[in-house]
Amino acid sequence: MSAVLTQVIIMMLLILVGILCSKLNIITESVSRGLSNLVLNIVNPVVILVSYQKPFNTHLLAGLSWALVLSLISYAVALFLPVALVRGGHDQAALAVERFSCTYSNCAFMGIPLVQGVVGEEGVLYVTAFLTLFNLLVWTHGLMQIKGEACNLKDTLQSLCSPAIFATVIGLALFLLNISLPKILLTTLSDISDLNTPLAMFTAGAVIARTQLGSALKKGRVYYITAIKLLIIPMVCLVLFKLIPVSPMVAEVVLLVTACPTAATGTLFAVEYDKDEGYASELFAVTTIFSVVTLPLVMLLWGV
Repeated sequence: MSAVLTQVIIMMLLILVGILCSKLNIITESVSRGLSNLVLNIVNPVVILVSYQKPFNTHLLAGLSWALVLSLISYAVALFLPVALVRGGHDQAALAVERFSCTYSNCAFMGIPLVQGVVGEEGVLYVTAFLTLFNLLVWTHGLMQIKGEACNLKDTLQSLCSPAIFATVIGLALFLLNISLPKILLTTLSDISDLNTPLAMFTAGAVIARTQLGSALKKGRVYYITAIKLLIIPMVCLVLFKLIPVSPMVAEVVLLVTACPTAATGTLFAVEYDKDEGYASELFAVTTIFSVVTLPLVMLLWGV
């Protein structure tokens, strides 16, 4: 069994635990929101910071630079294809949710634990390039897409003030200056980072449990959007990455996070701005479930 398939199965089992906890009312909606904030604002940034705690060397710096290049290519594909392929006569709010869902991957909640389990801490280091672009784009282009209007200066500045960005800047500075954190502090942070996968998957499971999944699976349009997000965009990126003489590990990491299901942020934005949050949560749930099959398939075609 491949490392990717093994990790995806582990994560789906954790999601099932989250679904069960939601059904038993252990993880209520308010608890789910609290866990989401904990993962996004504390645990994920700590994972990023810990990933930079390596002795400086030019190999890692070159890998990080290539990860940024490949992430730019990935987002260029993910921004263009939904505009070209996702059309229709239904309401604009649903169309905006669909295009957002195709463009933005669950690179923090699912991508970091996946890469951490398959590649290790060096892989998480490369994810930070993708995650930085995600934060910059989702709070500008993504927010503007959901709202249906131009984002303001406050929204743009907010994209630069997320905990993940701060952790990336601090971690990169420590890496470039070859500064190691005290062992007791690093051990503490490592213990916190170990919470990332279970907490993130429990939260995803709780969101799925509150979704009308049976109704979502009856919608043909949902399968079309899922295919674009989980297969078409990753496969285009796969072909492009094959043409670039870059470290296989770096390309594998960027391809993995590109192929992840749609970002939970779309549901949060839809709730905040009253833009069909039910449909957004359906797309999140269905793409997460189908990624059990598509993620290993994409990586098998890549050659992992």
